[in-house]
Amino acid sequence: MTYRHPEPLELVSHRLAGRAILVTGASSGIGAAAARRFCAEGARVALAARRTDALERLAAELREDGHEAIAVTCDVTDEAAVSAAVDTVVREYGGLDGAFNNAGVGGAHLPLHEIPAAAFDSTASVNLRGVFLCMKYEIRAMLGGGGGAIVNTSSVAGLAGTTRNADYAAAKFGLEGLVRSAALDYAADGIRVNAIAPGPTRSEMFDRWMSTEEARAQMARRFPLNYIAHPDDMARAALFLLSDESRWTTGTVLPCDGGFSA
Repeated sequence: MTYRHPEPLELVSHRLAGRAILVTGASSGIGAAAARRFCAEGARVALAARRTDALERLAAELREDGHEAIAVTCDVTDEAAVSAAVDTVVREYGGLDGAFNNAGVGGAHLPLHEIPAAAFDSTASVNLRGVFLCMKYEIRAMLGGGGGAIVNTSSVAGLAGTTRNADYAAAKFGLEGLVRSAALDYAADGIRVNAIAPGPTRSEMFDRWMSTEEARAQMARRFPLNYIAHPDDMARAALFLLSDESRWTTGTVLPCDGGFSA
């Protein structure tokens, strides 16, 4: 490989201008915030999730605001559906420049010996195997298009063990292995692979888990910054890793956890 010394980047506001970005888990929470943030930065965004109605509403909202957005129904546990979703992006936008693999589910919230094997399999199927399938087909598309960037959503539970969370944590720790290995496999092809590791962030999934303000306040106190993050906080972190501002960053899991991992 020929060594080169790149020139400094100019500061720009539209950091994803013209780029085709696929966002999974885009119907709510972090995924929906990311779709809005990426569009605001000039991206052409494909929103993917299982809930077609929610996707269509968000895509219509984004188009009304003058952005390019399409909705693609996709269950990340279904390999054929994932392949078809990536094909749709390539067909509609002429390629795939970036992906934010954010689809995920919560765990059983039980001690390990009480977790049904089927519940463990279900959590791993979405949170680990689903990301593997997404990266498999996204990378194939990027190899044919000269490179790209992939960001996956891990969790603070993928950085440190927590109680009553073995199935979820196991999948998120496994995700770190996927990120690091894929980053090494495809660095020479111009494909960067990273992840963000959110701490508590307001979303439908979080609100089901922490259903009262008292519970949320108690959770926030476990984190040095002492508040529950907004979904856009995570969208901005993913934006950084998708943009050229992080062009020298690959194979990393970025803690976005209010200081917890420190």
